[in-house]
Amino acid sequence: MSLRRTAISRMKNGHVDVLVVGAGINGAVSAAALAGRGATVALIDRADFGGFTSQESSNLVWGGFKYLENYELPLVFGLCKSRNRLMKAYPDNVKEISFLATLGNTAPFKPWFAALGATAYWGIGQFGTKPPKLYSAEKLEAVEPVIDTTSARGAVQYQDCYLVDNDSRFVFSFVRSAIEAGAAVANYVELVSARREGDRWVCQLRDTDSGEEFTTTARVVVNAAGPFVDELNTAWGLTTDHRIVYSKGIHLIVPRLTTTRHNRVLAFFDDTQRLFYIIPMGRRSVIGTTDTRVDDPHTQVTDEDRDFLLAQINARLDLPEPLTHDDIIAERSGVRPLVVRRGGSDQTNVDWTSLSRKHEIERDDARGVVTIFGGKLTDCLNVGEEVAEHVESLGIPLEKDLRNWYGEPAAATRKEFYRQARLMRLDSLRTKPDTEPLTDRLWRRYGRRAFDLLEMIRADPTMGEDVMGSADYLRAELHTAAEHEMVVTLDDFMRRRSKIDLVVRDRDILGSPGLAEVAGILFGDAADARLADYVASKTAHA
Repeated sequence: MSLRRTAISRMKNGHVDVLVVGAGINGAVSAAALAGRGATVALIDRADFGGFTSQESSNLVWGGFKYLENYELPLVFGLCKSRNRLMKAYPDNVKEISFLATLGNTAPFKPWFAALGATAYWGIGQFGTKPPKLYSAEKLEAVEPVIDTTSARGAVQYQDCYLVDNDSRFVFSFVRSAIEAGAAVANYVELVSARREGDRWVCQLRDTDSGEEFTTTARVVVNAAGPFVDELNTAWGLTTDHRIVYSKGIHLIVPRLTTTRHNRVLAFFDDTQRLFYIIPMGRRSVIGTTDTRVDDPHTQVTDEDRDFLLAQINARLDLPEPLTHDDIIAERSGVRPLVVRRGGSDQTNVDWTSLSRKHEIERDDARGVVTIFGGKLTDCLNVGEEVAEHVESLGIPLEKDLRNWYGEPAAATRKEFYRQARLMRLDSLRTKPDTEPLTDRLWRRYGRRAFDLLEMIRADPTMGEDVMGSADYLRAELHTAAEHEMVVTLDDFMRRRSKIDLVVRDRDILGSPGLAEVAGILFGDAADARLADYVASKTAHA
């Protein structure tokens, strides 16, 4: 029986201490923290893990340099502290990276003032990164030749972090942690209804893949539905002090614009004096993000969005040819759930970008509900710890927090993996230019499970072959995903367990002779149907 079916079987007519609804970053860390401290936990999502807001981020783990503009010092301090914790806990996944911010005619600050802010930011971050630097326009041209310095007054370089792999993969690491701590976890399971009976919630759930419905009871429900938290609370008759409003952000993924020798983020102020970035993603660059108020959490990239970002970037880079729509490999569009207080301003008369990105957590003692409003990838560990405190206040006994529910395996385990990989000459299996060593990639993605991949390759060398050419994914990785990563649709794998959909053009994916084998390994007898669904979705999007 598959890992997912086993989890659903455990949920049927079962009772747990906590049911977590929503498996984005907030729900995943909540489940991991609670299960890691001994609570019985069920985690569900009506779609895939990290499949909505958490798959549309900038892949950055940062303290929020731009929040200094609004004097949100406590927020910046907390985020920097969280960033430093994540760097330490995930040294192979969360990497320090330079942000090179060009100060041109559209920048609201002079270079010296921005450098002062960067120095303050470095101090607020407890000097956890390399120190900032100030560059003149002349020096900037030498440091990063791709930047058009015609109107540049100078630049400042400061440090933050980014996720080497994609955001959904990072979310899934917490899902795995919850599973390993004993949680029952399933994607594509929706909450149909919930009612409070005595001291527990009776929850009607539906497996959206099979259509089967079943019941689970829980003493506490954690509402981690991201942009949909208000919708759930309204259905339950709950009144909260906070609510969610939406800011739409988009990213365009194009061929790499900067040299791979210098892995840095380029930052610019657009014509409206808002920051946007060029973020490295392997052999690609990610341009974004925009910040637009919307009323619906379901968003898409429009021609207006594309034209705006392309115009902004073409005006600030010295490219051989201007970027056009044809250069766009993939796109991302999502909303930031921003927290505002009920009964206050409707935010129509304030600067939209000034709204805080901080999270809020509310607890309803009478009903046994914890609601998470807002949040960021950077702040995820704090969210998990705070949710655990609230759940404990609702009468669920928890064990002492040993902080073993997050982080990469111990350094000694990593050293042993690298030793074994070196003995079997793992990195010699590939010779592609501008790609990282296999040893680094497999360890970062799989941790202790990477040893199993070595065993597969030792037993069958074809397991070390790339299945889809430019996708850079080994046959052994697909078998691991099929067994351990709850892949229900082909999109789950292509977009979230991996980032193939983000770095390979749709026409190249659909034309790859390896795509059918990918589906076959992941789904067995159901491969044809899953592949047809995926192709149909791609065709509809086009």
